[in-house]
Amino acid sequence: MRTPKQKAKTSESLDPHLVISAYAQGIFPMADDEGTINWYAPDPRAILEHYHLRVSRSLRATIRQERYEIRLDSAFEQVMRCCADRDETWINEEFIKTYTFLHTRNLAHSVEAWQEERLVGGLYGITLGGAFMGESMFSYATDASKVCLVALVEHLQTRGFVLHDTQFLTSHLQSLGGSEIPRAEYESRLAEALTMRCHW
Repeated sequence: MRTPKQKAKTSESLDPHLVISAYAQGIFPMADDEGTINWYAPDPRAILEHYHLRVSRSLRATIRQERYEIRLDSAFEQVMRCCADRDETWINEEFIKTYTFLHTRNLAHSVEAWQEERLVGGLYGITLGGAFMGESMFSYATDASKVCLVALVEHLQTRGFVLHDTQFLTSHLQSLGGSEIPRAEYESRLAEALTMRCHW
């Protein structure tokens, strides 16, 4: 679970317009165990520089074997529910409702790994300008979420995205090449990314 840092004001609901306004300012929401929604702007901020993405030999082998079929945006809500299906989660029904709405507005997207028509891995996030704000990922099969991440990075690179936000740096993300930058630098890069017109 993401560790709370730099907590801001709380609210009980997620207005889609407020969510997008917050992301544009480098702020994102998380729900606590009681369902209260808190807003965060961590310092330092975790990002994934695409040229730092680490793809292990075994992961490369999995990708070459084409073990999974990768799809975009074919099961967004299902991906969110799979991400929420764990002992500790910040993704409640309010999140699923709001982000699914943002998906219908082409602002929230998913990358999915399918195996024999079964969803076995995926991730989702928000896009604004040339920025992708990664939210969560899940995996029910070996390397499924990692394959999705590689596919996401390739997709973002071809579309010209310049900022890949991962919010907090976990050991898992660090093993894949994630790093941290000061919040001031993040906000500067975010402001530049927001001036771009990248299309998912």
